[in-house]
Amino acid sequence: MNPSVMVTGGCGYVGSRLVPHLISKGYSVRVVDTQWFGNFLIPSDQIEIRRKSIHELEISDFDSIESVIHLANIANDPSVELNPTLSWETNVLDFMHVLELSKKAGIKDFLYASSGSVYGIKDEERVTEELELVPISLYNKTKMIAERVLISYENYFRCIALRPATICGYSPRMRFDVLINMLVGQAYNKGKIRVLGGNQIRPNIHIEDMCDVYTHFLERPNLESGPYNAGFENVSVLEAANLVSSLIPSEIEIAPSNDPRSYRQDSSKLLRTGYSPKKDIKQAILDVVAKLEDGSLKDDERWRTVQRMKTLGFGN
Repeated sequence: MNPSVMVTGGCGYVGSRLVPHLISKGYSVRVVDTQWFGNFLIPSDQIEIRRKSIHELEISDFDSIESVIHLANIANDPSVELNPTLSWETNVLDFMHVLELSKKAGIKDFLYASSGSVYGIKDEERVTEELELVPISLYNKTKMIAERVLISYENYFRCIALRPATICGYSPRMRFDVLINMLVGQAYNKGKIRVLGGNQIRPNIHIEDMCDVYTHFLERPNLESGPYNAGFENVSVLEAANLVSSLIPSEIEIAPSNDPRSYRQDSSKLLRTGYSPKKDIKQAILDVVAKLEDGSLKDDERWRTVQRMKTLGFGN
């Protein structure tokens, strides 16, 4: 086997869909993952899985690798707050280790999974890549710092910082702690959706479209280094809840929120490269419901990042 793409965090929520997607496009993939949340990848001659953390990576792990897709991180605000030291080490210091090894290995492309939340609270209707980053949470700050470190390597390889919206839809390594999926889980299992606040605007992207974005860049080496937004449906939390409720009959309960994050995304820069999304929030909801109804998706603590990390002993 001659791997061409390394996917760090390849057993995670996005990785569990991205790796099969890469294989379908003809790539060979080397996955590096601690497997804290399990491994749901179907064995294939085109996949090699190395169970290790990114700080354990060595130059030999990059043999034959042409591109790196870096997904590995401590994800979302509550998880990062659970153990800030571990989060800084993983999301920034260990990330720098991966970059330095990538430089020594002579890779061609480095695609980094940043976050649309690096913008913080924005009133602008068009939140483009040119706007100032004002992260308001520790998680957002680790993403912003990592982006700045990444771009310092652009003389060595192409550096793409993707800023995804909130990702939604089914994955074998499910997450029920991201907005749309969480609302679906509440509606399906409890018949009641609890909305905190409701007016906050959240951009969204279907997980299949997110996977397409990664291969879009791999297949177009002419696209220049830099940040790219990846989000296509800007809706309020309450609008999202109403959509879920219309598809899964359920009550909506509104409670106060101490989470002021509210931002839209304008992904015109990505669209100008020739990319176009194919799925939407409604399809993501229906995809998850179908898996719940056929029994292939069952409740599991691994689908909730904070709960799983506490079980693993990563709390303060």
